[in-house]
Amino acid sequence: MSAYGPAGEKNQRYGYRLLAACAFMLAGFIVLVMRLYVLQVERHAYYSTRAEDNRIALLPIVPHRGSISDRNGAVLARNYVAYTLEITPSRTELELEETIKQLATFIEIEPKDKRRFYKLLAESRKFESVPIRTRLSDDEVARFIAERYRFPGVEVQARLFRDYPQGTTASHIVGYIGRINDRDVEQIEKRQATGNYRNTEHIGKSGVEAFYEDALHGTTGIEEVEVNVRGRAVRRLSSVPAVVGSSLELTIDIELQKVAEAAFGARRGALAALDPATGEVLALVSTPTFDPNLFVDGISSHEWKKLNDSPDHPLLNRAIYSAYPPGSTFKPFMAMAALNSGKRVLGQAIYDPGYFDLGGHRFMDDKVGGHGMVDLHRSLVVSCNTYYYMLAHDLGIDSIAAFMAKLGLGSRTGLDLPGEAEGVLPSPEWKRRRFSNPAAQRWQGGDTISVGIGQGYNAYTPIQMATALSVLVNKGKFFRPHVARYVVDSHGQRREVEQGPVSQVALKPEHVAAVKRGMEDVNKVGTGARAFAGAPYTSGGKTGTAQVYSLRGRGYAGRTNERLRDHSWFIAYAPADEPKIVLAVLVENGGFGAVSAAPIARQVMDFHLSGQRANQPAAEDEEASEAEDDDPDADEHGGE
Repeated sequence: MSAYGPAGEKNQRYGYRLLAACAFMLAGFIVLVMRLYVLQVERHAYYSTRAEDNRIALLPIVPHRGSISDRNGAVLARNYVAYTLEITPSRTELELEETIKQLATFIEIEPKDKRRFYKLLAESRKFESVPIRTRLSDDEVARFIAERYRFPGVEVQARLFRDYPQGTTASHIVGYIGRINDRDVEQIEKRQATGNYRNTEHIGKSGVEAFYEDALHGTTGIEEVEVNVRGRAVRRLSSVPAVVGSSLELTIDIELQKVAEAAFGARRGALAALDPATGEVLALVSTPTFDPNLFVDGISSHEWKKLNDSPDHPLLNRAIYSAYPPGSTFKPFMAMAALNSGKRVLGQAIYDPGYFDLGGHRFMDDKVGGHGMVDLHRSLVVSCNTYYYMLAHDLGIDSIAAFMAKLGLGSRTGLDLPGEAEGVLPSPEWKRRRFSNPAAQRWQGGDTISVGIGQGYNAYTPIQMATALSVLVNKGKFFRPHVARYVVDSHGQRREVEQGPVSQVALKPEHVAAVKRGMEDVNKVGTGARAFAGAPYTSGGKTGTAQVYSLRGRGYAGRTNERLRDHSWFIAYAPADEPKIVLAVLVENGGFGAVSAAPIARQVMDFHLSGQRANQPAAEDEEASEAEDDDPDADEHGGE
């Protein structure tokens, strides 16, 4: 045996171990290289983005909201600068609650301010400032500046706020903005606009502010800011500026709106005034009204309860949402349907004995003993119910419903405001859908008779009635009513909102002229004559009284609650030869149409056509009011 045998074996084993160690190290090195390849090459873009995200913060730049003005440039909604006390959580040295507590020793901070702060804080990043108090007074700003050294991370910032300088005037048209809630977030996500609302606190809630939200809001900008490991901003890297929201010029004449609202006084009701040649809404009134400034920064619980619990429902836009039986204002449209269908011809007369019998039921006229021989013209002037009972029976409900639908009754007009109601254009099909009881679903002959004088199931909004009258005086041209005239973008480019008629209803000019002659005599010698006496222009109109509660032959005096009185209607146009304004006026529980609604229409037309301004409630006609109370048949059957 060799002397070197055992040593050689030992060296051989050592060599194997060395080889194994080298192989292991090589394998580990290969794994490391592969991992580095994955990180540096294959996933370079991913980790580079992650690193940039940690280093760079994208801060949204909220755009300035567009302004709103009337047709003459009067400002209805605007932005203004006010000071806001804001806290940047990442920069404060004290705990947030302690910081707020010390600030409250010299600046008033209410519980609602704290609730809003913590809500916004939960939705913000640490390096973003969050307002703890808005709309600081100059005195409060001065007090904070004197103590500023004690509060690192707390600053006074100048921010934009929304203001409605007209106050309660036209509030249902303009609407208001409010803080974004969960429902708003859902709608924003549905529109896939989440990125455009980052850091935005307010959104349009009603009126034009809501309907034209996309245009008014603008486009949110982006600012790239480098931050350190503690989340503090170090420097700005780049920015994409926000695009200012478009401004809106409305069709509304705010001075006409003021006259119309003043004419109502304390009465509940609505008015819609249109330019029949364009469909532009000149005034749109719903009373009582409210102050939109209350909602901008969050309405107080006291104010909300006051508005929400009011029996007068000031937040309700009666002009477009509330539907009422039209009463005798329905008769001009019935007259046009009669001529259009050939069921009546000009000069044809019927005898009115004071009632109409159908199936053993007697439908009474508004005048005891009747009006004698009545043709279409006289039926409008004296508002003869019997004429329209017979006409409804001859036309039939299907023919009536088909014609009224062409005028836009019973369907949304397409007005550019949210919350418009359809109203009710009754028909056998509508009744089958409306009622579940088979007996109630059957259309009765008496239903048709009631529809003929604007009672029964009929229910239309003031904007629908004004639109239908526009179609009539326009010889069948149907324009969609609209409140926005121009959208003006951030570069000053103006885009007209509406052009041209939507449709054309086949109406013969001689038939239109005949109905208009009847309506013009209403204001000369008929039920509207007293309200329009001495007017410096010619006009056409029709009064209407819509029954709310049956008095069964009794008069009003001392017998019923004011809210159960009939609604007062008046529709009108002027000048007669070439109408520049049509309107529909509704006074809730106002009684006889000539008493409450017609004087309001007169004030509005006087201002629009001749500049005469009343700016006070329209006076009611005491003689007409007393005559109405003495006429139980008019109360019971809605006649004039």
